[in-house]
Amino acid sequence: MAKIIVSNCLLGCDCRYKGDGCKCEEIVNLSEKHTIIGVCPEQFGGLSTPRDPSERVGDKVISNHGRDVTEQYNRGAEIALYLAKLNKVDFAILKAKSPSCGKGVIYDGTFTGGKVSGNGVTVDLFLKNGIPVYTEDELDKLPL
Repeated sequence: MAKIIVSNCLLGCDCRYKGDGCKCEEIVNLSEKHTIIGVCPEQFGGLSTPRDPSERVGDKVISNHGRDVTEQYNRGAEIALYLAKLNKVDFAILKAKSPSCGKGVIYDGTFTGGKVSGNGVTVDLFLKNGIPVYTEDELDKLPL
């Protein structure tokens, strides 16, 4: 039985920037045999739901109105990491392309839908701390 950190939006919680969720039944069904710990780093960092869309620009996270929300993203990532370590999780499944949870490809900071290679703030922190990360697009790669 694995312990898995999962983005709350993938579990169906309405916590995404626009106030909706993106429930993935395949991930929810993992709870039948595994322990799931839901997280929303953006909310943990003190951001509201709904909230202005934000994208990574280098080491910063900037909203579409030019507000620097890097501190909130960093704080949320630290809290998610704390929960991951506290629960001794085996890995994480986080929301693809997100400035917090995206892995491998994220939005490019222009708010035009363009994408670049990179990771979200939480993914970077998890990987630096030895926690493997997958997105909902990589469920076939889960170490189960």
